[in-house]
Amino acid sequence: MRMRLVPDKTNINFFKYAGVTFGGSIVLLIASAILFFTMGLNFGIDFRGGTSIRTESTQVVDVASYRAALTPLNLGDVSITEVFDPTFRPDQHVASVRIQAQPGEESITPETISAVEAALKSVDPTVTFPSVESVGAKVSKELIRTAILSVLGSIVAIVIYIWLRFEWQFALGGVVALAHDVGLTIGLFALFQIKFDLSIIAALLTIVGYSINDTVVVFDRARENLIKYKVMPLIDVLNLSANETLSRTIMTSGTTLIALLALLALGGDVIRGFVFAITWGIIVGTYSSIYIAKNIVLMLGVKRDWSKTKKPTGNQFADIDA
Repeated sequence: MRMRLVPDKTNINFFKYAGVTFGGSIVLLIASAILFFTMGLNFGIDFRGGTSIRTESTQVVDVASYRAALTPLNLGDVSITEVFDPTFRPDQHVASVRIQAQPGEESITPETISAVEAALKSVDPTVTFPSVESVGAKVSKELIRTAILSVLGSIVAIVIYIWLRFEWQFALGGVVALAHDVGLTIGLFALFQIKFDLSIIAALLTIVGYSINDTVVVFDRARENLIKYKVMPLIDVLNLSANETLSRTIMTSGTTLIALLALLALGGDVIRGFVFAITWGIIVGTYSSIYIAKNIVLMLGVKRDWSKTKKPTGNQFADIDA
């Protein structure tokens, strides 16, 4: 006896509330664009240039005292935030100190690090620097360009693959679904001002690959059903295909989310942004495979049977697919 999360046969009409599902996604994409251009992203040191210092102390972090101690050093824009994590020990207090790139310096000098450490030790003698990360302004600009090209390049490569394997309507549906997933993820990061660094770019690339994999599964079944059911309306074929792959979709996404939720709760603050991005991406990626990509294919229409150039002739078994 086995547990079934989804019945063997389902008959869900995924197009019934297309105005809410598809229209709602358009509204959210517009909202994400507005958030991106108004609030912007909270770029990490990777993209802004500068130095990120992680401090640890047995005393409670006093952000105001830290800032007052660093002010006389004239380091420019300094951001200090306390880091909270349920996995920390009761006497483990962590803070993140971000210092802008210094004029004429590609990276922060050891003398500056020593000055910062001495200033913080004056208000908290137990403070230590477990990690110091520094990125120059020139390197950060190059990283931004490379990150954009990597995401766009992956999407273009995927579109070409789907176009060659299926039809251009499927390729367009796939790229709209990917734009939906990436756009909503960026909008969420802009809304909550979660730190956006190179690890999030890696998460976006993971989201793109995971989302298109789920979409291709639905498209592949749709292509088979378009050949099998030659007179069934396209909307019914797409619904049938989504229902036939629903069990696989839920099982794959569900098991992946279990692992991600464990990492989100217990993985620590260092990887929390990365894991959060992938978790959100899998949710919206599964959604877009069912409610976005298929809607685009339905709007554009598709050739019913491209495996045969003309109707076969012969005996009474000629119309039976092998």
